[in-house]
Amino acid sequence: MLKLILKILSGFYYLITSVRNFLYDNKVIKSHEFLAPVISVGNITVGGTGKTPHTEYIVNLLKDKFDVTILSRGYKRKTSGYLDATKDSTVAEIGDEPKQMVKKFSGKAFVAVCEDRVKGINKILKKKLDNQIIVLDDAYQHRKVTPLVNVLLVDYNRPVYEDHLLPFGRLRESSKGTSRAHIIIVTKCPEEIKPIEKNIIAKNMNRLPFQSVYFTNFKYSAPQKVFQEAADSPEITKDTEILLLTGIADTKVLEEYVKKNLSGKVTQLKFSDHHNFTKKDIQNITDTFLSLSSNKILLTTEKDAVRLEEVAFDLEVRTKMYYLPIEVNFIFEEDAQKFNQQILKYVTENKTDYRLHTTVR
Repeated sequence: MLKLILKILSGFYYLITSVRNFLYDNKVIKSHEFLAPVISVGNITVGGTGKTPHTEYIVNLLKDKFDVTILSRGYKRKTSGYLDATKDSTVAEIGDEPKQMVKKFSGKAFVAVCEDRVKGINKILKKKLDNQIIVLDDAYQHRKVTPLVNVLLVDYNRPVYEDHLLPFGRLRESSKGTSRAHIIIVTKCPEEIKPIEKNIIAKNMNRLPFQSVYFTNFKYSAPQKVFQEAADSPEITKDTEILLLTGIADTKVLEEYVKKNLSGKVTQLKFSDHHNFTKKDIQNITDTFLSLSSNKILLTTEKDAVRLEEVAFDLEVRTKMYYLPIEVNFIFEEDAQKFNQQILKYVTENKTDYRLHTTVR
């Protein structure tokens, strides 16, 4: 009975999203284009596909040649409207992902938040920076903007062609929405993926002639301290007890990495994505950590770290708290060079080239 109800609700959701896309596709509802190149990075599924690491990859590619501004809606922030993010901005003001990126790119790229992307882009363009490029984080469904490049992320473990619409499945819109993408990146892939599987996945997604498909996974670096009181490089052996603290949508890849490469002695505390830690949560984290042996560390994600560093932990916890930096890794070496060249070509060539890639459905 529950399945039936969810399927019926998914049918209504399909109708609403399909009508909305139809109105945008046929220009009944206006979508705005801009003189500065706009790159959108997003997905059509609920949950983590790696938007922030892929956004950061693109920013790293462009920041030395262009004035790059990352524009995010600032999910779960307690403010509204347009805000320029700075090193002094709090998570409550701008959200955890913009806070992570402003820390990482301070002095190298700009970060701003605005729930209305059109308004946000117009605010950014008024700054009249040289060689401006705007990267939209999580904006695939924000159809008020027509980006120069639409980058769609798809989780290898949750193929969109095998999924269903909300609430029965995890899709934000029909899998036909993949046709708006210029670049599709299949994320969280295993290392052993073979070229034939690559072709099968691309075929199952009904790849259009102009669409490029790439395959990536994540590479973790050495743990970094969250607080200054911690040692620069923690000593981790097979006997080290790790309290793995997460507030992200999908922890599977992280869990596998920690247990395989750091220590098998892992205690986990899982919270919901973008979780705001309460006093009760902090006490639970502290009590759990102190209950472990003396040979221990608290390990978290890069995104969680920016929220946790604003919390008043006991000194004993602060000296043992680390996060794992994450980077995008292309499975096929030649793909990284091809992707880089494709992005650079899009943003340096005349914008009218974009019109060659419009899709008729």
